[in-house]
Amino acid sequence: MTPRQTVSFPPFRLDPASEQVWRDDRPVPLRPKTFAVLAHLVARAGVLVTKAELLQAIWPATHGAEGLPKKSVYELRRALGDCAGTPRFIQTVPRRGWRFIAPLLPVPVSRPGPAHLAPDRPPRDVLVGRERELAELHDRLGRTLAGQRQVVFVTGEPGIGKTALVQAFWDQVAPAGQVCLARGQCVEHHGGVEGYLPVLEALQRLCQAADGEALLALLRRHAPTWLLQMPALLAEGELEALQRKVVGASKERMLREMAEALQALTARHPLALWLEDLQWSDYSTLDLLQCLARREEPARLLLIATCRPADVIARGHPLRAVKEDLQAHGRCTELALGSLDAADVARYLAVRFGAATETSPELRELAGLIHQNSDGNPLYMVSLVDFLVDRGWIGEEEGRWHLRGRPEEVAAGVPDTLRRLIECQLDALPAEEQGVLEAASVAGAEFSAAAVAAALGEPWDRVEQCCEGLARRGHFLVARGAEPLPDGTLAGRYGFGHALHRKVLYERVGIARRVLLHRRIGEGLERLPGLRGEEMAAELAMHFERGRDPLRAVRHLARAARTAVQRSAHREAIDLLERGLDLVPALPDVRQRAEEELALRVALAVPLMVTRGYTAPEVRAVYERARELCRQLGETPNLFPVVVGLSRFYYGWSSMERKNASAEELLRLAERREDPSLLLVAHMMQGGNLFFRGDFAGAQAHAEQGLALWDPQQHRPLVFVYGDDPQVLCHCWAALALWYRGYPEQALARVRQGLRIAEDLAYPFGVAFARFWTAFLHQARGEVREAGEQAETLVAAAETQGIPQFAAMGSILRGWALAAAGAEGLAEILRGMERLRAVGQALGRPYFSALLAEAYRRRGQIEAALGVVGEALALTDKTGERMHQADLYRLQGELLAPAGGGARNGARAGTLSHGRPAGADQAEASFEAALEIARRQGARSLELRAALGLSRLWRRQGRAAQARRLLAETYGWFAEGQGTRDLREARALLEELGGRSR
Repeated sequence: MTPRQTVSFPPFRLDPASEQVWRDDRPVPLRPKTFAVLAHLVARAGVLVTKAELLQAIWPATHGAEGLPKKSVYELRRALGDCAGTPRFIQTVPRRGWRFIAPLLPVPVSRPGPAHLAPDRPPRDVLVGRERELAELHDRLGRTLAGQRQVVFVTGEPGIGKTALVQAFWDQVAPAGQVCLARGQCVEHHGGVEGYLPVLEALQRLCQAADGEALLALLRRHAPTWLLQMPALLAEGELEALQRKVVGASKERMLREMAEALQALTARHPLALWLEDLQWSDYSTLDLLQCLARREEPARLLLIATCRPADVIARGHPLRAVKEDLQAHGRCTELALGSLDAADVARYLAVRFGAATETSPELRELAGLIHQNSDGNPLYMVSLVDFLVDRGWIGEEEGRWHLRGRPEEVAAGVPDTLRRLIECQLDALPAEEQGVLEAASVAGAEFSAAAVAAALGEPWDRVEQCCEGLARRGHFLVARGAEPLPDGTLAGRYGFGHALHRKVLYERVGIARRVLLHRRIGEGLERLPGLRGEEMAAELAMHFERGRDPLRAVRHLARAARTAVQRSAHREAIDLLERGLDLVPALPDVRQRAEEELALRVALAVPLMVTRGYTAPEVRAVYERARELCRQLGETPNLFPVVVGLSRFYYGWSSMERKNASAEELLRLAERREDPSLLLVAHMMQGGNLFFRGDFAGAQAHAEQGLALWDPQQHRPLVFVYGDDPQVLCHCWAALALWYRGYPEQALARVRQGLRIAEDLAYPFGVAFARFWTAFLHQARGEVREAGEQAETLVAAAETQGIPQFAAMGSILRGWALAAAGAEGLAEILRGMERLRAVGQALGRPYFSALLAEAYRRRGQIEAALGVVGEALALTDKTGERMHQADLYRLQGELLAPAGGGARNGARAGTLSHGRPAGADQAEASFEAALEIARRQGARSLELRAALGLSRLWRRQGRAAQARRLLAETYGWFAEGQGTRDLREARALLEELGGRSR
């Protein structure tokens, strides 16, 4: 049983007359019986076909044929690129049989046309003049197969044949099956702001191919953050589980995962990855390109990128710097394509028209004419030959093609530009096809027939038939296979033969009609069943923006930005949100303008904070404008994240009073709404606020309350709303409070727990935050090497990720560790503090000043150290940041005490009336101030340091008994951390004083 007429299930056509299956214009080789099985399944499409039925229809009375149906179905799946687990064409019904599930489209018989459009028309896609470049690509493939990763840039002006060259190479490589081939394209209108667009397209195509399940399993293991970006490949339950697992993943994690996944993939099978039109690429794709090119490990990976250098330079695209950097380090090869010469044109004509010899006078005359008019541009050459054939100026007589008419007459009738030539070709098409092409140019460089149907208000199968006909005849379109729509329906996908074709078509469409088509396409895509808003957000935003529907454009831009942030494509997110803000003034309703602007600004603050720092002026401006909008709107859900953002900004900039007011406002808002998520964030913020104020018990209490509310399923996405991970921050605040309160071992365990969580999530801010406070705790415990290692790691990561404040803070701690180890670290501390001032961060300056003073002290610069401490103490009074105030007084006491170098160096020398040095009394007063503050704060660790300093001073003054009582009482309180520096020194001093120590 076979179909009665040719049917299509894109990208395939089944022709029962010739017993042949075609993929686009290429036959699919099938054994006769295998074709018969497919024809039978297609004829019974949607119906269960049992093995018994197939045996009766295909192998009647054949002995031993029981296993042949299963074998034939296996062969069909390989030939069609189908997969038993996620079938597109043939579904297995276990123990029963098979069902053909793809929708079938009739293929109409083409209406008769002129002789030059007959099926035996000579081939037009002939590659000439690129033998050297083609050989170079094959050479690079050979190196790839030997395990040497290769990156090749194919560059040249529009129409020069970049795509044709790579496609010819592709077609030569594909049949051998040696290499896994994947292709992705950057899109002019929205590719530059959609992170990893061409790479995700290539991966999705690979996953949907015949052996896609193997790649899916590999991505699950090595690159779950990438798999999350392709939700159409996942079941609903798997998608939710994956979202919880990888929420907050950083750009660095995504780059590392893809590098490792490709390493694993190419270990099994060589891969050629083709990225088209890289002049329109997003920043994140370029980051991945650099990452893959710079890796040292061998890999059977060939990465080919096509681009237009002139566009790259004109637009100031970062691709230029990336390519030049890779070239400078010998990490890539460039194939720069030039124009064809007259001999190349002659060879093209000889192949296309079967001329007996390339040296015939007639052929040379024709080649010269075409070369002169096309300037050797391959696209212009092919289009010009098509034009001459269509006009009958190149014709066939007695089996030979030749020029009709004198060359000068023909030349006079040739359009003077490629644009005009394309327009002439368009005018020769039927009106229906012109309309489809114009709508397709609005839909995109690649498009679904469903999108064009939405624009025209036509049935999509009718539009698909039209596109299929144009593609078969080589008129402007090429078939790109079938695309599963969100509801699982397959729709044909097509692309323009060249970007210039689309450009000419798009500019032919009148402005009013263009606006209407964009809006209709957007509305049609929105109506697709099963569509998740994030899947096509950037594309939808572009259509509604150009369709003069600013509200829907703004909302889709916000969705696209949310996806970009989840991919850690922060620069792309900023671009998207700023585009949205540019559209807000076009909204007609005043309140709606304020609401949409507020939502965009709240979203914009997070990527700005990540890329430019907590206290960057841009962050402050965004949040202050958002707060003003909240006042205009009254009670709004966005008020809470705005206050959080301002509180975070105040942490790094303003007085403690303002910080305290913001933190308390957050608590009031959260308690009034009785929302656990808001309460969690409020406790997180209040924990940090109280810590810097020196209320360590209060800080720990709020941190623990926040952790008690933590629910991983509900609260992990909060990182995208607030820019911080509440669980990580609460662990850190609890750890810091524990150290100050005298529990150094518990503190270290808690901060390590926070760092582990942050590293598992791989969110850059969370990791940087936890690593800084881990380094801080090692410094507080006197562990110089460990503090230096953590600081070194922090600086490297923060510099790479563009987090300036953490890079600066890590640099200060690294400088302290160098100085403490006897190396030169003072200059680095000073540079780090200057960088903090440059980004506007005042928070933590008293603590960093203490580290600076210690470095000065080690160099014997006591006056400089005292000056730094004095300024820091004045700052604590001014700002209310008192978490390290007691230690600053302790450090001042040590600098003022005679043994500290003050009197020895002649600084603050003098003698009081009772015979004691003046510095001693000042030092004692400083130590006592430190003790009093530490006791009031419940800061046992700082109390111990102050007691240790005062006891040393009293011992030198002959007051050993007094010193022993003070130190023994303070030391005796501690129940853990006996191996830390301060407790070791206290124990040693007690033994010298004749006291008892544990």
